Amino acid sequence: MSEAKEPLILAIETATRAGNVALARGGKILGSGSGDASASHSTDLIWTVESILKSAKTSLSEVDLFAAALGPGSFTGLRIGLATIKSFAVCTGRSCAGVSTLAAIAHAAGASEHTVSLLPAGRGELFVQMFSVDEGQVRELDTAAHLSPNAILERYGEESEIMWAGQGAHQHAETLRAWAKIRNISFDDAGPAAWRLAPLTEQLAISIAALALDAYRAGNTVSPNELRAVYVRASDAEINEKWQRQN
Repeated sequence: MSEAKEPLILAIETATRAGNVALARGGKILGSGSGDASASHSTDLIWTVESILKSAKTSLSEVDLFAAALGPGSFTGLRIGLATIKSFAVCTGRSCAGVSTLAAIAHAAGASEHTVSLLPAGRGELFVQMFSVDEGQVRELDTAAHLSPNAILERYGEESEIMWAGQGAHQHAETLRAWAKIRNISFDDAGPAAWRLAPLTEQLAISIAALALDAYRAGNTVSPNELRAVYVRASDAEINEKWQRQN
């Protein structure tokens, strides 16, 4: 497909603290930018989108596909991102693609037979899922879960080869290293090893755009009304309400 016929994709990631935006023409990134980790996505997301579109000398009306991280991640962030992307799609009459945050983390980490994506979930726990990544194609090897670090190590600790990826993996790197030592598994975050720590990326929207392109080519896009967040766990408000009912 010629570059002129490739879809123009606007991808938004608001599952993480800062979040980011990417604009791509097919597989070519035209621009990207991150938000302010100290501020709400609602304060700078639209500004970031407008800035990237302006730099690429294009407009919202020219975008062919709107993509967003579906989660898991920040509940408030996901709602802001999805509401924004739905509004854009409705106003322009375009379709959408939703991408798992954990799949985007695995894609950004690169090729691996066993990539475990880890994303902080608050209260010392993490969102986690294992994937295989080959030539940019991401395949789920299990289902997304919300687990403690110990439960994660029990779930994957017997695997001899793992690429650990994401902010959660970097936060718990020493725990992973200690577990590998106990299991007599080599651990090296710089080169080939049995367990590896993938470099941290803060531009997940680039991977969301790439995975959205796969969905577009496969005919797996959806209408704005069909786009739904995947939270994996209940919100703190829901957990507190359930606790109060039980006590």
